[in-house]
Amino acid sequence: MLTIPAPLRIPDYRAFWVARVFATMAGMMMVIVIGWQVYDIARDTMPPREAAFLLGMIGLVQFLPLLVLSLFIGVIADRLDRRHMARFAVGLELGCAAVLAGLAAFDAITLPALFIVAGLLGVGRAIAGPALAALAPNLVPRDLLPSAIALNSIAWQVGAVAGPPLGAYLYAVSDETSYGVAAAMFGLALVALMAIGPVPRPAPSTLSPWRSMVEGLGYMRRNQMVLGAITLDLFAVLLGGATAMLPVYARDILFVGVEGLGPLRAAPAAGAAVTALLLAIRPLRRNVGPIMFAGVAVFAVATIVFGYSRSMPLSLASLAVLGAADMLSVYVRSSLIQLHTPDDMRGRVSSVAGLFISATNELGEFKSGVTAAWFGPVESVVIGGIGALFVTGIWAWRFPVLRRADRFDAPDRPE
Repeated sequence: MLTIPAPLRIPDYRAFWVARVFATMAGMMMVIVIGWQVYDIARDTMPPREAAFLLGMIGLVQFLPLLVLSLFIGVIADRLDRRHMARFAVGLELGCAAVLAGLAAFDAITLPALFIVAGLLGVGRAIAGPALAALAPNLVPRDLLPSAIALNSIAWQVGAVAGPPLGAYLYAVSDETSYGVAAAMFGLALVALMAIGPVPRPAPSTLSPWRSMVEGLGYMRRNQMVLGAITLDLFAVLLGGATAMLPVYARDILFVGVEGLGPLRAAPAAGAAVTALLLAIRPLRRNVGPIMFAGVAVFAVATIVFGYSRSMPLSLASLAVLGAADMLSVYVRSSLIQLHTPDDMRGRVSSVAGLFISATNELGEFKSGVTAAWFGPVESVVIGGIGALFVTGIWAWRFPVLRRADRFDAPDRPE
């Protein structure tokens, strides 16, 4: 008989989980449609390398708000009601989708409009990331946190699996339809967030916001477990990210068009979702550090295989393996970070972690666009995978406390 995971039996966490599914699905729809439109519009007047560079610039535009706002948002998340912050962020993303749906209805979408909306989506993610990451641990008992983290990942992966193909297929109908459906899903996420009741809040800090931010960064620097986990994600995935080049592969390398772009974008999330489900059912108990490093190494190798692939089935398989390996390492890193961080610092630490994770995504897209303009899209992906392998080895040597981590045991008093 199917057993409902314990965190989902808690009404507030269940509402949080539903909101995360719909917000992620809508966000992934926006990502894939905006990326395709930018590349498609640019290719009408530019060769592939220059058009790929614009894909990188979209990533940079989304990263800059995160860079500017993330640390301050983390301080706010440790002072204000995290529910209100999450609701505001999802409302902003809803507005972005609605604006693009309106522009599409009048056939008025341009590259400048796409870049402006991408920047506003970056603002929304800068607020939503720390707020949601810090809110989740307030909704479940401490002993259920590893299972809740796995379920959080499942929620994200469900949205990430369903969002890209849905966005691509709806875009084939019309861009207005894809943006309109994304807006409706953001609306459903907002309704779910409104259903979450009051949550415990840390005692008000007596420090100034600037001093609070410095204190959070100092805690991370001292805690080698947290520092190593966060920076491993930054550098390994920043170098190894291949998803930014998927519009290029879909149109000019694999020749599968926008209909093929959806499955390509969903493949990593599909592999990750299966892994997250297995981890939610059977959480890791031992050797979590070595398993995490093995996951990052497999991620790097799968990236290299995808870079060289000219076969759609092989490309889909390598992307699925890439996503599964990344999910394994993300599960370990997220659990260690949350368990080794006190609640009154979770907002600040989550904001830094979110900044680094976003750097691996949006800034990684910029890196991929620049290297694709220099060397070509295939070379950009392969070089990134090789770089991720080197980073894995260096971090395993540099952070022995992370490499030797055996269990998800949090200290009674965080380090």
